Amino acid sequence: MSESDLLKKVVALCKRRGFVFPGSEIYGGFANTYSYGPLGAQLKKNVRDLWWQLFVQRREDMVGLDGPILLHPEAWRASGHVEGFNDALIDCKSCKARLRADHLLEKALGIDVEGLSLEAINTLVQDNNVRCPHCDAFDWTPARHFNLMFSTELSKTQEGSSIAYLRPETAQAIFLDFKNIINTMRVQVPFGVAQVGKAFRNEITPGNFIFRVIEFEQMEIEYFIHPSKWETTFSNWLEEMQKFCRAIGITKTSLFEHPQEKLSHYSKRTVDIMYDFPFGRSELYGIAYRTDFDLKRHSEFAKVNMEYLDPKSNERYIPHVIEPTFGLDRSVLAVLCEGYREETLEGGESRVVLGLHPSIAPVKVGIFPLMKKDGMAEKAQAIARTLSKRWHVNYDEGGAIGKRYRRQDEIGTPFCITVDYQTLEDNTVTLRHRDSMKQERLNIADLESILAPAFEINV
Repeated sequence: MSESDLLKKVVALCKRRGFVFPGSEIYGGFANTYSYGPLGAQLKKNVRDLWWQLFVQRREDMVGLDGPILLHPEAWRASGHVEGFNDALIDCKSCKARLRADHLLEKALGIDVEGLSLEAINTLVQDNNVRCPHCDAFDWTPARHFNLMFSTELSKTQEGSSIAYLRPETAQAIFLDFKNIINTMRVQVPFGVAQVGKAFRNEITPGNFIFRVIEFEQMEIEYFIHPSKWETTFSNWLEEMQKFCRAIGITKTSLFEHPQEKLSHYSKRTVDIMYDFPFGRSELYGIAYRTDFDLKRHSEFAKVNMEYLDPKSNERYIPHVIEPTFGLDRSVLAVLCEGYREETLEGGESRVVLGLHPSIAPVKVGIFPLMKKDGMAEKAQAIARTLSKRWHVNYDEGGAIGKRYRRQDEIGTPFCITVDYQTLEDNTVTLRHRDSMKQERLNIADLESILAPAFEINV
């Protein structure tokens, strides 16, 4: 199976089985927006909950925050987003295609042009006769800066209004509430604040399914440290991020160190965890050493002292920050791409399998009566009611048992339980394993204790 075919098949599976639907489809769609269907919403929740469990619940040095999407406009001026959160935009006058200038040049010339001035970009386009990838015309507007933040108008009175921005990242709310967290939670440096939430970017060229969309969800941590501890802390958090990849079944990863000359304005070091998506190697997660940039800038703009007083040494300083960032939508896409496989079975039959880790599978157990009659359906329903108190289960009594297995394989269900005539005699059921398709006979009373370890994560 080619890589391009893989993405097409994953997209088709997502639509067919209720993972991801095109946004506003009944109106012809709305570009680069998506709805997570019943199974996709559960898969996304499972990844999110596991992340929170590992990085907040299990750690004594972490707390959580749920900050607002709309922050005071001055916060985005202080952070540098109003002035510097831009991409270079260029339009084809012939077909009206709107493109990121750096992506255009990178594909056409095979060179990295990140950080070049608008003048240099325009010169490269003209000197190299770069043509439109859509219509092959050579008729461009000059490249210009395009701010990626969505703006909205907040009307406070009928006479006046003010501009606010939908957050392009979740980090800034954490910095704004830094003093509140210090004062209320009695935390001491080093400590971290975690947040999961929506962010919005007016991307020029979104695409590749849910990889790059205008509305997405981040799982982000700001970890506050003494400035002398940044290198060790950075390495430790990078290792923790790689462990999380393995925990949810993501293995096709590599690291990319950002060159010093191309770092963001706030960063002293940035490393991306890259993933080999079907459309190419691209950023999955990132970790940055933001120094004291954010707290210092907010201190200057808001006229609020952001210093931390160490209760042991009495040293006063503005903490530095290590920022691990996880893309939730990209996590979902990665586990879907990595888990998808097609198998040819004995006799020439084929099956589609989503090899999702049991801890994040949207349905943990499929439960079937072999037949609807003779009390088997009632027995299977009773098992489903019991197990659903702990896990998301799917009761299915429709069609041949083989087809029911195939349906569960395709949505990543790790286990299936079948109630048959023997169940009515001795209270045992057949437990089928998704990956090996092996079956074993178990007592109903032992199901929970046997299944539970499979859904645990040990990292």
